Amino acid sequence: MPALASHRKPRTRMRTTSPAVGLTTAALASVTLLSTQSAMAAPAPKPGIEDVQKKVDDLYRQAGTATQQYNQAKEAVATQRTRADALLDDVAKHADQLNEARRTLGTYATAQYRSGTITPSATFFLADDPQSYFDQNQLMDRMTSRQQRAITDFRTQQTKAAKKRAEAVQSLETLTTTQTTLRTSKQDVQKKLGEARALLSKLTAEEKARLAELERKKKAEARRKAQELAERQAAAKAEADRKAAEAAEAAKEADSGTGTGTGTGTGTGTGTGTGSDSSATTEAEKVLAFARAQIGKPYVWGATGPSSYDCSGLTQAAWKAAGVDIPRTTWDQVKTGTRVATADLRPGDLVFFYDDISHVGIYKGDGMMIHAPKPGANVREESIYYMPIYGSVRPA
Repeated sequence: MPALASHRKPRTRMRTTSPAVGLTTAALASVTLLSTQSAMAAPAPKPGIEDVQKKVDDLYRQAGTATQQYNQAKEAVATQRTRADALLDDVAKHADQLNEARRTLGTYATAQYRSGTITPSATFFLADDPQSYFDQNQLMDRMTSRQQRAITDFRTQQTKAAKKRAEAVQSLETLTTTQTTLRTSKQDVQKKLGEARALLSKLTAEEKARLAELERKKKAEARRKAQELAERQAAAKAEADRKAAEAAEAAKEADSGTGTGTGTGTGTGTGTGTGSDSSATTEAEKVLAFARAQIGKPYVWGATGPSSYDCSGLTQAAWKAAGVDIPRTTWDQVKTGTRVATADLRPGDLVFFYDDISHVGIYKGDGMMIHAPKPGANVREESIYYMPIYGSVRPA
């Protein structure tokens, strides 16, 4: 048996491609391709209504920031245009003075030319740049003191005119740059508002109803916080009044205990403070009276009244009605006056919102304010807790 085994033909292993394996590979590739195409073709999930609300609110806030940039640039354009106009007027005035000095030099040159004397002097007077001759001592010695004064005046006017021309050119360049910023800010506002409107326009009737319900809950929560602040402020005032009454009673008892012979002790103690408080109260009353009269007027970005306002346009106009001038933008208004804590707010104070200080309202008391909210809304009363508070100031 072992001998026979050596004559056996070795079995050759045939390498074949299995049709089943090839089919499976092709099928997998097809499935992968179809899956990829399906994933690419599948629409993106629609954002939830809470996400839409957050996005819209954020776009309005960004539009508010761009509005303040627009207001700032608009104010700068007005200021720079006034300055440029004044400089151009100065350029014209100095040009007239320079021409007058040149005419005076021309008179001397003409006289010398006719007399045939001191030809170099005539050359000096008629030159486009007489300054190049100024250091020729021999020539200056031949001139009269009157002629020398005329030359000095010419040089002075020439220097002033050149300086004013340079200032005017620089001012006009700055004006052009600021006008570009103004246009960019305007486009940015319009873009953000357009995006917000586009998001809202895609909502179904059911989604709009849910959005309105979210807004209602947001306002209700803000009013609740306002009521809590009003109660805390009322309690603090009652406590302050109680302590003041106790102090007055103690002072009265002390006076009665020491007799009446020195009865000047209570005459002037609170006169100045009362007058100051009275003045502040009067200003606040005027501010609020003006603000209340604007309720119902539309918000229009960049507007300062009288038919429409943006947020800082309203606050500026209200305080101006009380005889106090405050800056145009929220970024400058927040630097005006005295900073106050939310718990210490008094009617007329300005309350600022968001980390970028892009919104402002007028505190009216009890946790409420009057403000121009956003495009599509009118000036109205609202809780100061409707938006995140940045800080508050008392302008005067």
